[in-house]
Amino acid sequence: MTASMNSGTPVYNPLESMNRRFDAAVEVLGLDVQFANVLRVPDKVVMANIPVTMDDGTIQVFEGYRVVHSHHLGPSKGGIRYSMDVNLDEVKALAAWMTWKCAIVNIPYGGAKGGIKCNPRAMSKGELERLTRAYTRAMKDVFGPETDIPAPDMGTGQQEMAWIVDEYSKINGKNAWAVVTGKPIVLGGSLGRVEATGRGVMVSTRSALAKMGIKPNGATCVVQGFGNVGSISAKLISQMGVKIIAISDISGGYYNEDGIDVNAAIDFVAKSENRTLEGFPNAKNISNGELLELECTVLVPAAMEDQITPENAHKIRAKLIVEGANGPTTADADAILDAKGILVVPDILANAGGVTVSYFEWVQNRLGYYWTEERVNRRADRVMKAAFDTIYNTSEKHKVNMRLAAYVVALDKVATTLKLRGSF
Repeated sequence: MTASMNSGTPVYNPLESMNRRFDAAVEVLGLDVQFANVLRVPDKVVMANIPVTMDDGTIQVFEGYRVVHSHHLGPSKGGIRYSMDVNLDEVKALAAWMTWKCAIVNIPYGGAKGGIKCNPRAMSKGELERLTRAYTRAMKDVFGPETDIPAPDMGTGQQEMAWIVDEYSKINGKNAWAVVTGKPIVLGGSLGRVEATGRGVMVSTRSALAKMGIKPNGATCVVQGFGNVGSISAKLISQMGVKIIAISDISGGYYNEDGIDVNAAIDFVAKSENRTLEGFPNAKNISNGELLELECTVLVPAAMEDQITPENAHKIRAKLIVEGANGPTTADADAILDAKGILVVPDILANAGGVTVSYFEWVQNRLGYYWTEERVNRRADRVMKAAFDTIYNTSEKHKVNMRLAAYVVALDKVATTLKLRGSF
């Protein structure tokens, strides 16, 4: 895989990583090239320039995207990302990963993703509201409970989803709770949704350790990223009996070989002025790069794409990697990790707990009947465990790693549906 250079640091393209794995799965399946060509590209790409009045009275124009990769299994589903790193190739890759993710956990959705190129940390609440509402108006013919259902992603959360519900409902003249998931509970959100992605990472970790014959007590874990996914993954994995020895966020890494009190770290971030781990006590400061290379049983990359690359993959000393983030490992790094005998639970399986409970939220909205948190968690755990077992067994059957097995399972399902529907 080629990488461009930025200030001497290789920059990888997540779409290229996705396509290389896609091609490998097509070969394993022996999939007809005609169907592969349909599934390789998105169904729809919508780009919008969004003018927003800022608090100082000036007007700024923001780039907004919505990529619908597939609708063959049902309405498209995927988050909306607010970040200065948003670009079309990234959104295309994330949309495709959503297609494969939904197929793996056997829920009736296709994949989509949205993004706005902005820095949400530098914007006021009023500016974010005006931006979100303007984006909703720009995407009013894309979004819909039966067509395309957004959710939170990096830089967005429950408040942005509430604004989308309100704006979309105004446009259509009726309340449309099911147009997004990840909403506040009072607006039709689901109990268990906030913890769902991290909980899925925990279930994947537990399942993988069992297959490897490793008991949680005595195991150690390193978590890169301490946002929603990383912090909840760390908390739930620690509750299994695994010792969390390092965590990190944008401010750097924090290491303590005797173990980190995850609940104390979560409280520290909640109370800190800049909502980061900066100044977290009882831990040694290390870089995010050093954190990835620590000796541990489990490594959970839960930050950004392209963190494990050919430059550092040979230095990884974990026995198991469970990918909380989307695309944290580049395609060229896969073979290096395989050669080292490291089991990798891929992103499209490991972090699918979020979309699973998003589906539950959508179902509850449409039923008008809401489940207990215990029921949500029980059903989500069952879905994640079944998906893990399917991917693991496919990996054994085809003698491929779990990432390629996950693509094989997903492509087989979507391609079979495409053939049966006979859309052409």
